[in-house]
Amino acid sequence: MAISGPSGTVKLRHVDTRDLRIAYEEAGHPDGRTVVLVHGWPDDVRCWDGVVPGLAADGCRLLLPFLRGCGETRFHAAATLRSGAIAALGQDLADFLAALDLRDAIIAGHDWGARAGYVVGALFPERLSGLVAMSAGYATAHPVKHMSYDLAKAYWYEWLVATGQGREAMEQDRRRLCRFLWESWSPDWWFSEAAFETTAASWDNPDWAPISIHAYRQRWRDVPGAPEHAALEARLAEDPPITVPTLMLHGAKDRDNFPATSAGKERFFTRDYERRVIEGVGHFLPREAPDVVVDAIRCMLRRTAQR
Repeated sequence: MAISGPSGTVKLRHVDTRDLRIAYEEAGHPDGRTVVLVHGWPDDVRCWDGVVPGLAADGCRLLLPFLRGCGETRFHAAATLRSGAIAALGQDLADFLAALDLRDAIIAGHDWGARAGYVVGALFPERLSGLVAMSAGYATAHPVKHMSYDLAKAYWYEWLVATGQGREAMEQDRRRLCRFLWESWSPDWWFSEAAFETTAASWDNPDWAPISIHAYRQRWRDVPGAPEHAALEARLAEDPPITVPTLMLHGAKDRDNFPATSAGKERFFTRDYERRVIEGVGHFLPREAPDVVVDAIRCMLRRTAQR
């Protein structure tokens, strides 16, 4: 299906991987350098609407996959655990790149998309030439005793799903919950009702709630991950280094993942790592500061042009 967008024709496509039929949008020039834009939670590919036009004008090929549980992305089998673990997200992204036979892509990931990008950068580096990560630092899922209680307070929604009523809220009251997260994570950002509702429609996917619930219960060791990802989870537990050039962006006013959570990570990167803190911006960087994101991706395209 082709639709008209700010960058011209945007095509909705699907590709099959082992576990999923992944829906994705494609825009820009089909023969240009490939940039894979991976959205976060709770969000969808519409977060890139301010980013796509500039990169399309540069001649890039842009691929925007819907994460598991979002939009038209669907599981092949009803029996597959609806895992939201970082290992699952990373495997999905690696499988997406492999299904399209991509070997020199730039990955730009926000939030969950950044976490998936770190997995690929560490364990599947042959699939990408560079990474732009936003709003989530690498190797951050550590025990509560290693974090401030201010940060634990910011993660209240992650603890909420440990209760039955919290899981019910995720299942039955997701729009009100996510609206509050949008408002509180980026306190200086105004978004329109139309923008919120357009993205919220992606969360009507039947797998959105179970994946969201599992993501945070698994992150804090309340439930196990999927057996098929056990080997990958074991490798990630060792915090393997990222072996591709990486540019990390973090909003100075992020009220979810505090900027401090991405500081001091240089030791995990073996090539050309840079971190930029963006003043006046909260959690939703692609929506709040699309020009900053475009500039960062252009910078990575230049850095990796001769790889």
